[in-house]
Amino acid sequence: MRRELFGYLTGHSPAYFSNAQPGTLASRIAATANALFTIENTSAWSAIPTFLTVVGAVALIGWVNVGMAFALVVISTFMTVFLFWLARKGSERHLRFATRAAFVDGELVDLLGNMSTIKAFDATARECLRFGNCLDNEVSSRQSSLRHLEKLRLVHAVLTVVLSSLLLGWVVWLWNEERATTGDVVLVSSLGFAILHGTRDLAVALVDMTQHVARLAEAAQFLLVPREMEQRLGLPNLDVRDANIDFENISFSYPGRRRVLDHFSLHIDAGQRVGLVGPSGAGKSTVLALLLRWFDPPAGAGAVCISGQRLSDVSLKSLHDAVSFVPQDISLFNRSLLDNLRYGRPEATEKEVLRACEHAGCLELILALPDGLHAAVGDRGARLSGGQRQRIAIARAFLKDAPILLLDEATSALDSATEAVVQAALDKLMKGRTVVAIAHRLSTLQSFDRIVVIQHGRLVDDGTPGELAHRAGIYRDVLLRHERRAAGVCA
Repeated sequence: MRRELFGYLTGHSPAYFSNAQPGTLASRIAATANALFTIENTSAWSAIPTFLTVVGAVALIGWVNVGMAFALVVISTFMTVFLFWLARKGSERHLRFATRAAFVDGELVDLLGNMSTIKAFDATARECLRFGNCLDNEVSSRQSSLRHLEKLRLVHAVLTVVLSSLLLGWVVWLWNEERATTGDVVLVSSLGFAILHGTRDLAVALVDMTQHVARLAEAAQFLLVPREMEQRLGLPNLDVRDANIDFENISFSYPGRRRVLDHFSLHIDAGQRVGLVGPSGAGKSTVLALLLRWFDPPAGAGAVCISGQRLSDVSLKSLHDAVSFVPQDISLFNRSLLDNLRYGRPEATEKEVLRACEHAGCLELILALPDGLHAAVGDRGARLSGGQRQRIAIARAFLKDAPILLLDEATSALDSATEAVVQAALDKLMKGRTVVAIAHRLSTLQSFDRIVVIQHGRLVDDGTPGELAHRAGIYRDVLLRHERRAAGVCA
């Protein structure tokens, strides 16, 4: 079940994961599997054996007195149904407990993942208090859930005492009337107690299962939401005859937000280096997201094409094989450098990996590590600096050797010296590929073939860096600000 749920989750768009805590998702996957196991285990070892015991006991009592057996069947059924009905009324309490338990797990993972920030701001006491409040909320909801279960057990205990007394009185009366033997009295009394206690065990098992069913339902309801973009099966592979790119009159908006791209059209020839420039929120990152097919344009709102083929009409794997992506925030797995480097090409040999590292300018870094390629990088690459992670990402792109390269602010967070090293590696990587890059530092785009200026989701200017530098518009304004800032630093 965990494998199936994880497989389903991987089909969600990045927007789904940006709105959910990783710890909460992991907790719900584990809770779903554990709840299903508990329901299965309780059914096999508590509910079914108890049910068979009750059925056998009723059959034996029916051999003594059919009317008594019929009465016990009616009473047992009524008690089970009544208790199960009461148990169902507590589903809301169980659901609230399941939700808060998943939230606590998510908070815990979030806090542990940001421990360096907590230490830097001396917020340990504050976060302990906040997490304590989360735990208090979870405990109170758990107490509410357990109190409801205990009430059900007490109700059943009282009913069992009353009905056991009535059953014993009935069989003694039959004995006084000489309609039952002493052996019948012993048999009916013992089996009657077995039946009533069996119904208690059955009801308790069902009651316990309702708590786990509620947790199963809560987790499934959260995890099994419809995917924003379903992948069709049997689609042909992308045939990259030439790596040209077309955005055809695209209008796009994220769910519940304003339109990001408004009738956006752009053609990029194979082998061109195109830089995307514009203010924050203009739609630059959305252009890359559509190229990676993290989202699809709505039906009738345009299309994205590579080599004349719509991305929605080709398999997602073949698209990602044709595209390398170097993001601004490099996130590495807590595995070895080798595993991270050949993530886009798992079959690559160590010799090929080292050659890619040499091209990316990070070979010396790897050779200086005690374990070399087998060194662990830590959670999200925490054991490496920003510049080192950036070069690892570039080496990963070199190794993948895809015809299309997407760069999202690949040098924005680096100092000048590191930026120069990374930029040299990027220049090597871009040779012979179709490149689409986002950059706020216009100096990184001076060697590009074209610069496309985007504002309010529309293409407002397009030309070479030299042409745009002499033409009134956003690019020239930003360029002049950078030049004045640089002049001020020199002064």
